[in-house]
Amino acid sequence: MKIVALFPESVAGEDNQLLNTERAIGLKPFLEEKGHEFVILTDNEADLDKHLADMDIVISAPFYPAYMTKERIEKAPNLKLAITAGVGSDHVDLQAASEHNIGVVEVTGSNTISVAEHAVMDLLILLRNYEEGHRQAKDGEWNLSKVGNHAHELQNKTIGIFGFGRIGQLVAERLAPFNVTIQHYDPINQKDNEHSTFVNFDELVSTSDAVTIHAPLTPETDDLFDYDVLSRMKVGSYLVNTARGKIVNTNDLVELLNAKHIQGYAGDVWYPQPAPADHPWRTMPRNGMTVHYSGMTLEAQARIEEGVKDILTRFFNNEGYL
Repeated sequence: MKIVALFPESVAGEDNQLLNTERAIGLKPFLEEKGHEFVILTDNEADLDKHLADMDIVISAPFYPAYMTKERIEKAPNLKLAITAGVGSDHVDLQAASEHNIGVVEVTGSNTISVAEHAVMDLLILLRNYEEGHRQAKDGEWNLSKVGNHAHELQNKTIGIFGFGRIGQLVAERLAPFNVTIQHYDPINQKDNEHSTFVNFDELVSTSDAVTIHAPLTPETDDLFDYDVLSRMKVGSYLVNTARGKIVNTNDLVELLNAKHIQGYAGDVWYPQPAPADHPWRTMPRNGMTVHYSGMTLEAQARIEEGVKDILTRFFNNEGYL
């Protein structure tokens, strides 16, 4: 079979680990010793299109996705399986995949701890006004008032969690020792737990000092945090998004940050990905943005490698892949 994988480029001169073109999470020897053709790409557009006609399996990560649109799927008659090396398969047109009998599978739970820790870090970065303090340290400045005027403790704040699945619950567990009030909204998980209280969406948005997003990208969540929702957040509140960039409206967020209605925004997810150099979130005020790496710790990558190999082994042995 022909397996095509899309991974970010390795860094020259470094000991590259796992999820990149050099290491490819150990798939090259794993696949080639079984007699399969393995192609590694670094471009998610033109290079991928060259292989659509004869590839059997496509592998990519949420932070470096192979966008398998309906048009691409229709040009891939041999495609049998689309594997997400991580969690979240919104880069695949699931309806088109179903219509063409293409399996779409991901490594469930592989990076949940990493993403949860990243979200807590982002909350602390925003509330402590770390970005301004770090900028001054780099630029040779020393204006304590400019930093301290917008620096807060996390203690006694109300934190809202939008999406209370695996990651959302891990975030609540990690926030609890900070002595905060935690509330969550999830259309499926409407139960309180030992760390968090369920509230409706409007209450979550309007009463939280900070909201952190941990929901999948679906038709219902696409562009959900638009001007209307963002403007209903508390004046001076914070927003963290380590879920999917498209859940937050790009331009509406910038507008409300400029108006200082939203005090700060942090996360690692963008749309599209990789984000273009002129993406407005790169330069908007009071942002703690990074590239999409919250789920890319070495520990998470090791779990992803194990999971992808397990999926492939099951598929090759006709054992199913779930």
